[in-house]
Amino acid sequence: MTKKQALLKAAESKVRQGGYSNFSFRELATDVGIKSASVHYHFPTKADLGAELARQYTETFLGALGDPEVLVSEGKDPIDTYVDLFRQALIKDEKMCLCGLLGAETDCLPDKVRAETKQFFERNLAWLERAHKLHKKVDQKEAQLLAIKTVSLLEGAMMISKAIDNNDLFNQAVALA
Repeated sequence: MTKKQALLKAAESKVRQGGYSNFSFRELATDVGIKSASVHYHFPTKADLGAELARQYTETFLGALGDPEVLVSEGKDPIDTYVDLFRQALIKDEKMCLCGLLGAETDCLPDKVRAETKQFFERNLAWLERAHKLHKKVDQKEAQLLAIKTVSLLEGAMMISKAIDNNDLFNQAVALA
């Protein structure tokens, strides 16, 4: 793992535990074992790091989902695949969705970070629209509404489960959808 990758990993962990304000370059430098000035070598500003973090998270998340057409052709429910990624983040990783946290802080984020966070949600909604159209055989408008409902339900269920410290609430909310 390069120092840049280690910095991104450390920053992701901190943001997923407490939001964008939950880290400083000095803390990241200590975590990775480098000097604070070296963090600036890789990321001139915190906004640059935050934007790269959100971009990388988006790519990793969508990459883990795969193509909804392929999932359907394999007899899988793409929505279940989507839900499982959130469940894994909550239960296995014991963390919130990075871009969900950033989305909640959007008014306070630098423009670069806000733009990448917006990309996460736009791309996820587009993925979910395709998945709902394919799997549930609904029209475009219905697929858009179902996509919004799915993301809203999962982000909200994740937040409530973390706040109350009860992962069963996530599973109950998903079962009701």
